[in-house]
Amino acid sequence: MKKYRLIAGALALTAVLAGCGDSSDTAFGENDGGDATSEVKLVQQPWEDLIVENQLVSDILTKLGYQPSVQEVAVPLGAQALSTGKADAYLGNWWPSQEAVYGKLIDSGSVEVTGTLLTGTQYAPGVPGDQASKLGITSLADLDKHAGEFKGEILGIEPGTPGNQAILDAIKKDAYGLGDWKLVQSSTEAMLAEVTRRVAKNQPVVFLAWKPHWMVVKWAVTFLDDPEKVWPGAGEIRVLTRKGLKSDDPNLAKFLSQITVDAETASQWINAFGPEKKPAKDIASAWLGSNKDVVTKWLDGVKTVDGKDGVAAVVGG
Repeated sequence: MKKYRLIAGALALTAVLAGCGDSSDTAFGENDGGDATSEVKLVQQPWEDLIVENQLVSDILTKLGYQPSVQEVAVPLGAQALSTGKADAYLGNWWPSQEAVYGKLIDSGSVEVTGTLLTGTQYAPGVPGDQASKLGITSLADLDKHAGEFKGEILGIEPGTPGNQAILDAIKKDAYGLGDWKLVQSSTEAMLAEVTRRVAKNQPVVFLAWKPHWMVVKWAVTFLDDPEKVWPGAGEIRVLTRKGLKSDDPNLAKFLSQITVDAETASQWINAFGPEKKPAKDIASAWLGSNKDVVTKWLDGVKTVDGKDGVAAVVGG
């Protein structure tokens, strides 16, 4: 555990420092001499499905004649980039769990909702199903009476993530008696590694969980109920764009608005990139090659940068 704390701390510091660097004026790619009208700047967090989705979108945009780039930043810094026009699009807006970060920006019009990528998500603290059953845990209200077994810890992911902040807020308010608990912030990869270690040793663990993800299948995760409504929840993943993108490039906005993914497909991408360790480029290439009908729907009415048929350019005539 001491080793994990040290690793988590180092990763957290790295994430914070990286995040600070990403907020600079040059982090989101000032014009480097290319055609500014065809540049598309995407932001992401290190989440398996989002990484693959951005790879898919980048591959398609390239065939349409755009110049896509992807910048990995913390959620708040991604929001800042979109709201200031330094980034163009974000395909990972978990809603309403990210409302605290994006709500005011959307309400003010500095960030726009362009589409709904996936529905039916879950996002909440969770416990492996066999542990939840053994301890009789179904709710956040059940945790504190088992504080000793859980070491008084909730494992989180990258610092600055809205889910982490919701847990920190609950601890600060002493919701469910969690005032003396600690949130261990690290990274998604480190959290999953620690959950794997504890499960192998039959040690109870509560951690930030979400669906779709392979963790739900592997550990039969029990998502904890929230009777006091301290958790923002989740229901869908949306596509956000910067203010003015729809008028600046309606063709690009149309494409982004038409991207939809079902939970089963997202889970397959997550499993391929995570446990199977396949490169996102390979996953995207294989999927695009075998799902031309889906891609055709995404590209309905979409043109290349020079005005040609988008379906023909990407899928073939």
